[in-house]
Amino acid sequence: MNCNILTQCVYVKKITSLAPGRTCLFGDHQDYLGLPVIACAIDRSIKLIAKENQTDTFVLNMVDINEIRVINIHEAFEKLEPRDYFASSLRVLRRYGCKPTSGYTITITGDIPINSGTSSSSALLMAWIRFLIEAFGVDHEVTPEFLSKLGYESEVLEHGEPGGMMDHFSIGVGNIVYINTKKPFSFNVIGTGLKGLITGVSGVPKETIGLLGELKGNALMAIDIVKQNYPQFDLNSSEIKDLDKYRNCLPDRLIPFFEAAIRNYYFTKEAFKEFEKPVLDLKKIGALMNGHHEILRDLLKITVPRIDAMINAALKAGAYGAKIVGSGGGGSIVVIADPKNEDGVIKAILYAGAQEAYAVNVDPGVRIIDNIEI
Repeated sequence: MNCNILTQCVYVKKITSLAPGRTCLFGDHQDYLGLPVIACAIDRSIKLIAKENQTDTFVLNMVDINEIRVINIHEAFEKLEPRDYFASSLRVLRRYGCKPTSGYTITITGDIPINSGTSSSSALLMAWIRFLIEAFGVDHEVTPEFLSKLGYESEVLEHGEPGGMMDHFSIGVGNIVYINTKKPFSFNVIGTGLKGLITGVSGVPKETIGLLGELKGNALMAIDIVKQNYPQFDLNSSEIKDLDKYRNCLPDRLIPFFEAAIRNYYFTKEAFKEFEKPVLDLKKIGALMNGHHEILRDLLKITVPRIDAMINAALKAGAYGAKIVGSGGGGSIVVIADPKNEDGVIKAILYAGAQEAYAVNVDPGVRIIDNIEI
């Protein structure tokens, strides 16, 4: 509240928005192929604390990276700079009737490791979108699905990037979510908790745009060649037993990408069956996770030595399963362990060279923590 003896008191809004990170349990490098993904939001987050400032500017104080950015609330951003998600989301939201009318000074903090494969950039985007809608409204019912689609439009479609919908729907919907990316798109919340979940951060920066583009391009090229030779081929009904037939029409360099798509799809389908059961079998889920990782490591070759060492150490310490998360080339791992053995597994991962390792819980998704007048 701003006031003095000569003026009336002026109340200003204070809005706090929070968005979690995410981890991919099954389906890495699948969503851009129209195949399903199983992912979950985790309780590491980005928080925006926004206070109305009686100006026409957003003052973004990004504490963790020691940067400040000032954006005019009327800026149309007709031309986007690469990966400028603050700008692209403002552009997208205007189409849905969300038009800023006052400035805010915004403090941004978080505990999601940057460039680690656990979606710090998407979490920041989703927290920003949720704040903007809370502050200025929108011509649409605000649902988890709508928020997720806004994130996808702002990050992927506006910038023409090669990613899929996993990050935005994991963060926007929260919990453990099965995302069916084929048309018609759908998603199901398949769980609200998962015991024994651990994240290990390698400290090796992941490589996103270039690696994603290359893997996506090679997989789509292989699928297209198979379709030309077998017009009835449908990736969504493919089976591992049919691989030998399809391999024959592919050049050797594309076979690993096609095989990875088929095999990773198998592990995701099998994992979904487990998550549908009333009681989770962590050992079975861990074994499927190990099989999935072998494909990511041996066929797509997206791991690095430190990631391999961390996973080997986790398994030797008794973890049920472990895999690399995200685009690859570095980043993080996700581990499933006996909850009673979490500490031992975490110590082993750290000893193997991880920058960080910690237990995580499943998070309910992006949300407004408070909206008050001060």
